[in-house]
Order: sequence, then C-alpha cells, then structure tokens
Amino acid sequence: MKNGQKYPLNLTPTKKLKGKQVWSLVIAWWHLDYPLTMSFRNATSFAGIAIVLVYVIGSGLWVNAGDSWYAKLNKPSWQPPGFIFGIIWPYNFIVLGIAAFAIGQRASKPVVLTYMAFFALSVFAALLWAYQFYRPHNLTVAAIALIATAVLTLPMTYILFTISLPLAIAVVPYQVWVAIAASISWRYSQIN
Repeated sequence: MKNGQKYPLNLTPTKKLKGKQVWSLVIAWWHLDYPLTMSFRNATSFAGIAIVLVYVIGSGLWVNAGDSWYAKLNKPSWQPPGFIFGIIWPYNFIVLGIAAFAIGQRASKPVVLTYMAFFALSVFAALLWAYQFYRPHNLTVAAIALIATAVLTLPMTYILFTISLPLAIAVVPYQVWVAIAASISWRYSQIN
C-alpha cells in the first residue's frame, strides 16, 4: 500500500466489489499477511520431501524387474524373493520422507545442509544404479553406484542418531537394505 493508504488496491469497505477486484483483493490480502517467503526449516523440510519424490519417480521410470532381460539373468543365491521388494520400498520411502522432514525441522543449519547434501547424493547414486542396471545393462557401473549409495547413507544414519533415536532406528532397515542390495548388485556384475 502506498502513501498511508488504508486498504489495498484503493478499495474501501463501502465500495462494491466485482469479479477481478475480489481476486485482486484476496491476493493483496494474502501478500500483506502471509508473505511467500519460507523459513529455512520449512524450505529444507520440503526439499527433503522433494528428494524422496524424485527418488520414487526416478525409480518408477527405470526399474523394471518384469523385463525378459532381467528374468534371464543369473541371480545371486542370497537375493530375497520378489514380494519383499514390494514391502520394503514403500516403507523406505515413507521413513526417508519423515526423516528428511524431521531433520529440516529439528537440526541446526549446518547439520541440515550436511544431511540434505548426503541425501541428495545418495538418491542420485541410487537412481544412477537404476538407470545403469535396467537401461544400458551396465552391471559393473550399476554396482559401483549402489555401493556409493550405501556409503553415502552412513553419514545420514549417523546424523539421525544424533537427532532422534527412534527415527534413526526406523531408518536402519533402509541402510541395511541398501547394503544388501549393493552386495547383490555386485554379484550380478560378477556372474552375468
């Protein structure tokens, strides 16, 4: 508002409002009372959720265990049955989202930035695995990417233990799953 103007858009309470004026007034009110800036905590919490969504969507785009190529691969003896994947991945994605949100809300700025950097890099490495394994079928590069994912999740898990013991314990199955998946992926690269 300019020059001591009491009402946005020069509208007074006695003036009758029409179509576009109503929306202009609503938008002006929103900007006055609720600026569009987010706090650091909210921004990083939502960035963590966005990283999980990228992980979910990217995995969905590239992972295809029903492919005839995959069915013909020699499988490691310790690979779990297929239905386990359908149980563990939804759990992992939900827990990772909750953890990222909680870190954004509870941790100090340097810890939040460190966690989110490791999280983003681990998701990048995991998606690189999915792409390399299922698209060009480069099993060695895929295995290295998944090993990198497992290593990058270690600092994340450590940070979670310093912020919330129950949340850290909830994320341990993801850490274990990624480590097992990395060993399975490495074995695929050796026997195929």
